[in-house]
Amino acid sequence: MALVPCQVLRVAILLSYCSILCNYKAIEMPSHQTYGGSWKFLTFIDLVIQAVFFGICVLTDLSSLLTRGSGNQEQERQLKKLISLRDWMLAVLAFPVGVFVVAVFWIIYAYDREMIYPKLLDNFIPGWLNHGMSSVDSVRLSDPDFRES
Repeated sequence: MALVPCQVLRVAILLSYCSILCNYKAIEMPSHQTYGGSWKFLTFIDLVIQAVFFGICVLTDLSSLLTRGSGNQEQERQLKKLISLRDWMLAVLAFPVGVFVVAVFWIIYAYDREMIYPKLLDNFIPGWLNHGMSSVDSVRLSDPDFRES
């Protein structure tokens, strides 16, 4: 069975999130050495939630491709549990936190850039990485084929 475009899109998004996480963790910022490190930033927490969520999505897609037509009841039951986990994570964590982070970041950024993203951070975090951490969620939120199973 061939991959459908939404499955390929989910793999691409997962890889982009992993790339952003790796680049973010490689940056030497003074705030990474203080209490809480990166975990005190809601954008970083959202990035980790999104990466885990898309990992579950890709795992669900792979499982459904591998178990389709096998007729094994245990595999079907496990796939249903994985789909339930994916749906729960979207409804409880990924969507609400993602929308909140994107909306609050860009509203405050438009009001006063220095309050949420000082120009000093431009020396540490490139513009593309900031954009990726703050607004890549819009790609996931616009995925119309998310609930095909």
